[in-house]
Amino acid sequence: MLVSVKVETLVLFGATGDLAHRMLFPSLYNLHLDGLLAEALTIIASGRSQMDRAAFHAQVRAALAEHLPEDRLDADGTDAFLARIDYCAVDAGKGTGYDDLAAMLGDRLTRPIGVYLSTPPSMFGPIAQGLAAAGIACAECRIAMEKPIGHDLASSRDVNEQVGSAFAEERIFRIDHYLGKETVQNLLALRFANMLFEPLWNAQAIDHVQITVAETVGLEGRVSYYDGVGALKDMVQNHMLQLLAIIAMEPPASVSATAVRDEKVKLLRSLRKMTEADVRAHSVKGQYTAGAVKGEAVAGYADELGQPSNTETFVALKAYIDNWRWKGVPFYLRTGKRMPQRKSEVLIQFKPVPHNIFARVGAPKLDANVMVINLQPEENIRVKVMAKQPGLDRDGVKLRDVNLDVSLSHSFAGERRRIAYERLLLDFIEGDQTLFVRRDEVEAQWQWIDSIRDAWAAIDMVPQNYTAGSWGPSASVALIERDGASWDD
Repeated sequence: MLVSVKVETLVLFGATGDLAHRMLFPSLYNLHLDGLLAEALTIIASGRSQMDRAAFHAQVRAALAEHLPEDRLDADGTDAFLARIDYCAVDAGKGTGYDDLAAMLGDRLTRPIGVYLSTPPSMFGPIAQGLAAAGIACAECRIAMEKPIGHDLASSRDVNEQVGSAFAEERIFRIDHYLGKETVQNLLALRFANMLFEPLWNAQAIDHVQITVAETVGLEGRVSYYDGVGALKDMVQNHMLQLLAIIAMEPPASVSATAVRDEKVKLLRSLRKMTEADVRAHSVKGQYTAGAVKGEAVAGYADELGQPSNTETFVALKAYIDNWRWKGVPFYLRTGKRMPQRKSEVLIQFKPVPHNIFARVGAPKLDANVMVINLQPEENIRVKVMAKQPGLDRDGVKLRDVNLDVSLSHSFAGERRRIAYERLLLDFIEGDQTLFVRRDEVEAQWQWIDSIRDAWAAIDMVPQNYTAGSWGPSASVALIERDGASWDD
């Protein structure tokens, strides 16, 4: 769905920050180099620091050299890209610099403007209000914000109200960069472009679903943000629930932004809220202690933080979706820091065949089919199926599971794998909201997360320790194994 014509000016707040240097400018450069940005598009970068255009260009040039492969760097292309960029200092905390920004925009204020907020979430509302006061929140203007939107339902509504008073909802783009990943988008194609899977995508054929997002890193300089937030809010509330929504939602009428997001909202609202009894039985909180990751000794969370903390760095949950399609099917969610390996994957565990016809001829047990969708670091889809082992079968039929492996990097060899932000930035510039999160989605996610946080607080649930380099507390293993299943480690 295109909400309007392409923006002609992209204003980037937080342009001197880490995300802008690592992801946003390299992504914009790639789009520029591939001829996907209109010649008239101007980028106005903004940060708190006072500097001239040349000094900021030097920062961007260094960021491109550091974060892009050498074969993408082109001297003429870099010069042409930098020629698009101006710099205007705005101190959003003090509310100064907006008039200077409006003056720099000049007559471009009468044409479509896109404002991208790569700033702390606490600044979303004040920046939107500052833009409105300076006359920059025009009818053809749109705004994009990085997650998280608030820290609970109430604060999320406050942010949405502040931003919504300056920009219409159809011009607000809430970003979850996971939705820009090629494999996440491929989930839609996998489910709704293949008759092979969709008829089985329900409680009659599926035993359970696992979603794992594991990180090897610890705080990595995010001390001020992470402590007090924790894994539930940092990862489950956004990335994992968005994955869950795409995996489990009903078929949309089309791939339009409205149709897809309507179905995601319905799914999120069907998540069963957790009570105190539920979180005792169906949730695990953990915090890593000193250990080793990839052969290197690492400190514990409290040691990195410099003081004791009750913030969880690991969460495992057993969730239920109360609708016809998924009645009784458990969804196991697991995320943590300082895990043995970095990976994001979805596992679909199918039920076994109703009757084993091979039991009397040497194959007393058949393994149920499994689909594993890897999102990172590798992007592939594997389906485990039973196959007959070659032979004359004089001692009985021998069956074993084999993998049908679809590697996206091999299947589409020669096509460059794009950074998720390339797609999201281009969609923002063009006004396509399909891969962005709507307000009612965000609030439905927070309602479920708040039910867990409130129940944890009511029973004073504290994190269990786990050694860095392990797969989390032993209680997370028990969480799934008492149902007769196992995590895919």
